[in-house]
This record gives sequence, structure tokens and C-alpha cells, in this order.
Amino acid sequence: MKVTIYTDGSARGNPDGPGGYGVILQYVDTKGELHERTKSAGYKKTTNNRMELMGVIIGLESLTRPCDVEVISDSKYVTEAFNKKWIDNWISNGWKKSDKKPVLNTDLWKRLLDAKKEHNVTFTWVKGHADNPENERCDKMAVEAALSSDLLDDTPVQ
Repeated sequence: MKVTIYTDGSARGNPDGPGGYGVILQYVDTKGELHERTKSAGYKKTTNNRMELMGVIIGLESLTRPCDVEVISDSKYVTEAFNKKWIDNWISNGWKKSDKKPVLNTDLWKRLLDAKKEHNVTFTWVKGHADNPENERCDKMAVEAALSSDLLDDTPVQ
């Protein structure tokens, strides 16, 4: 099954404020009918990068069987980590960047790797706020989640 996952993250007062993510999962069944699910959540204290990662993680963790997945995101932090093989280098260097500093958000990178391992995943970058309807919807969900009164605790910001 081919699934498209659109994601976006938002943080207000990055890194000391609330944040949220928005996710849209879409697939077309054998009859040509579009199916869609949305997910979002907000956190009390987080960063934009953590919310970008959480959107992808939650989208992938929502899948119930192995799929061909296209993740569409306006986050180069996420898309280039895979498309430019940064993550492979981080892993082989013991989660250190080329400048020998630790990779931030390793807890979420590891969770993302675990979430994607059963799927064939590609990452596509789209420019944010550039009239991509699904990206705009994800952005709206992420902002609304960040401003919600029902915020979750996040893990400590690295």
C-alpha cells in the first residue's frame, strides 16, 4: 500500500515555549477512493525541530502494516537528514556530527528510525507557506495544538 504522510511542526517561543505537530495520512484504495486521517498534539516546552520529528514519528507509528511511504515535510532538518545521508554518518560516528558535537534530539531520531524500519520510506521537501494545501493544513494543526490548553509534557530539550 502507498501512503503519503504530510507533516509540520511548530514551536512558540522556541525553545522555552509550547509547540505542536500536525500530520495528515492519505492513501487511495483499490477503488480509487481517498482515505485520510489527521493527528496532532501539543507540548508544554519543546522546540520546532522536536515537533518536526514528532510529526513524522506519529505518522509512521500510525501505520498498521508495512507500506511504501512518502513523507512530505517543509523541514530540511528532517528531509536532508535522510536524503543527504546525515543520519547514516551520525550513527557511524556514535551520534556525533561532523564537528564532533553531539547530535541533538537523538531520542527522537532513534524513535523515528524504529518507526520507519518496516516501511519503504522516501522524504520529500516542500517549501513551507507556499500554497501546498496539505502542508498548510498541517501547519494550522501544529499551531492550534501548540496553543491548546491541553498540552503534554515533552522530554527534556537537548
